[in-house]
Amino acid sequence: MRQIYLDYNASTPIAPPVQAVMAELLDNSFGNPSSLHWAGQPAMQHLTRARAQVARLLGAQDHEIVFTSGGSEANNQVIKGVFFARYPKPVHIITCTTEHPSVLATCAFVERLGARITRLPVDGFGRFDPDDLREAITSDTALITLMHANNETGTLHPIEAGAAIARQHGIPFHTDAAQSVGKLATSVRDLGVDFLSIAGQKIYAPKGIGVLYMRAGQQIESLIHGAGHEQGRRAGTESALLAAALGAACEYISDLEPMDRVRSLRDRFERALTSALGNQAVVNGHPVERLANTLSVSFPGRISQDLLTGLEGIAASAGSACHSGVVELSGVLKAMGVSPHTGMGTIRFSLGRLTSDAEIDEAQERIIDLINRS
Repeated sequence: MRQIYLDYNASTPIAPPVQAVMAELLDNSFGNPSSLHWAGQPAMQHLTRARAQVARLLGAQDHEIVFTSGGSEANNQVIKGVFFARYPKPVHIITCTTEHPSVLATCAFVERLGARITRLPVDGFGRFDPDDLREAITSDTALITLMHANNETGTLHPIEAGAAIARQHGIPFHTDAAQSVGKLATSVRDLGVDFLSIAGQKIYAPKGIGVLYMRAGQQIESLIHGAGHEQGRRAGTESALLAAALGAACEYISDLEPMDRVRSLRDRFERALTSALGNQAVVNGHPVERLANTLSVSFPGRISQDLLTGLEGIAASAGSACHSGVVELSGVLKAMGVSPHTGMGTIRFSLGRLTSDAEIDEAQERIIDLINRS
């Protein structure tokens, strides 16, 4: 049975050019980038080049790029960094009910320390309303953190509008762009954001590397203290290997033309399921303002884990979670108003640059057959 990978929003394979860069660095450049001797300087050169590659992708300046261990650390760094930079003064943070757990859990953490958190609601498509954001702002608002694209449904938030509102009030704006980078344009200047997070494993780089873009002039407390690495913003000896891999990945994804093919595949996949299954297949998320690769489909009256078991060999993600034998609806779907009857049978299919026509043809055939038999 063919193995079909449709879980690119969870993790991507490492792209061939990224593998090539890593193979080269495994044989050399092992030195500490901060060392001034012959072993350290080549590592620093690779680190510097990687920082420029990331900055070029984002339309940022090199010194605005902070390497982290991934998207979760980047999200933690900006939220905790803003809180502790202002502590013990009152801190109000605005976020959204459908954010990634690394944002929601971090907001809950600083809330326990005294921060006040406003969690904006979303509409049936999963988008926040800029008017709700505007009304939520107070004199103590220290940060607005709203994701660019939802990891479950692919729905795009109106980030440009949100960032413009923040700018009018002089409030720093952060966006978790782990899902959107490499799938659509993410110029930090066009978006208008002050902070932006990237996760390497979402853009064909290895796990364990990410970036926090920090607009020049922004001052936050460090998350990891120690020596003055990353211009004093993140302590710990940098990995030239992982940074170089991320830099190569940024070059690999900088050409967005392949995403047109991915969108066509996704749309054909969606049409096949909805045409063959009718009301037995309900698509979640915004019909237009959505990532080109993401298809969240609810199969009413069913349980997603059971469906994935029946689709042996197809890698995708469930839209419900099973804890101690109890199946729970995804918090994202719940916030969107999706009923348990519909939402419990949700599967997220996420395509990538390496997904083939043949894989989609087989996947849709097997899914339709399973639903008709179950």
